[in-house]
Amino acid sequence: MLTMFATKLLSLKDTAATVASEIAPFASEVDREAAWPARSMAALSKAGLMGLQVPEQLGGHGQGLLALAVLTETLGKACPSSALCFGMHCVGTAVIAAKATSYQSEHYLSKIARGEHITTLALSETGTGANFYLSDTLITLAGGQFLVNGTKQFVTNGGRADSYVISALSPDSGEIGDLSCLIVDSDAVGVEWLEPWHGFGMRGNSSRGMRLTDARVPLTNLLGDTGDQIWYVFEVIAPYFLMAMAGSYLGIAQSALEAVGEHMRTRRYNHTGDSLRHVEPLQMKYADMWRSIEKTRQLLYAAGERGDRGDPDALPFILSCKADAAETAVAVTNEAMTICGGIAYRENSRVSQMLRDARAGHVMSPTTDMLKIWAGRSLLGLPLL
Repeated sequence: MLTMFATKLLSLKDTAATVASEIAPFASEVDREAAWPARSMAALSKAGLMGLQVPEQLGGHGQGLLALAVLTETLGKACPSSALCFGMHCVGTAVIAAKATSYQSEHYLSKIARGEHITTLALSETGTGANFYLSDTLITLAGGQFLVNGTKQFVTNGGRADSYVISALSPDSGEIGDLSCLIVDSDAVGVEWLEPWHGFGMRGNSSRGMRLTDARVPLTNLLGDTGDQIWYVFEVIAPYFLMAMAGSYLGIAQSALEAVGEHMRTRRYNHTGDSLRHVEPLQMKYADMWRSIEKTRQLLYAAGERGDRGDPDALPFILSCKADAAETAVAVTNEAMTICGGIAYRENSRVSQMLRDARAGHVMSPTTDMLKIWAGRSLLGLPLL
């Protein structure tokens, strides 16, 4: 599949691999301390990768879904939390870039391309559960600006980003689904950050609640048109988010496979001198793990490639790739725990971290079950909602 990548994507992948090698030694610290990976984000900025989704005319790389999947996979092998934080920044960037005005291009996208600005999504809310495309957050017009009231939950890069792409009910309609997207700057008046979320896995993503109380947002920060958010959700947010997350979880699975391979080659029985790689049942398990990962990788890359060229049949591929990556990552890391034995069961071992990180894939909205339902509806010619 690598031979099918464009030269520019191969170069970007090599750059990401260099960054991954720099941040890998700190991945355990990020997990143990539940620390936002500032070192990783700085390295990505220095390498010029933060503008992955920024148009080339604004100084970015102008890349799409496939590149995002490939880079998050590369980073996910080294530090899953870093891959998640970078991925969410890229999704936020893609949403801004989709219908950017001249003002938004200058004040956000150009700065992102220069590595001077981090953005992210803030969609989820307590009352809407996995239905991330709905919102109870309200916006009203007052004095030539928007006033925003509501609380967002599980905001990745929360309190660390320079801007947040939020969803809210349109100022001129309270109908479900008739929503708007806004850019809320980090220094906006009326923004309060709640206590950090202490997660089971992906512990370094700085996930926090964001309370907006008459938060003041300029009219220039409206993305697209009022009531336009559902277009953003299914045309931009969902595809880019699913690619970013699927890539991250595929990276975790690949890392687990490599850890198992290393363990099987180096762990020897004293009484025979044979390594674990000589044990036939383990050979079969290792082959099964490899096969699962490769099938997931091919689906992910096919989804990205089809999405980038506008294939009308791309939707079920895109919807399925995160569900498949989550299932693969959980299955492979769970098997890795078993094969690596007692070493893996040490507190905060490298493999146990992979298992904890992988498990988040099923519940991160859109959940695995929701994606399977949507894929089935798409294949049967039914509306997703």
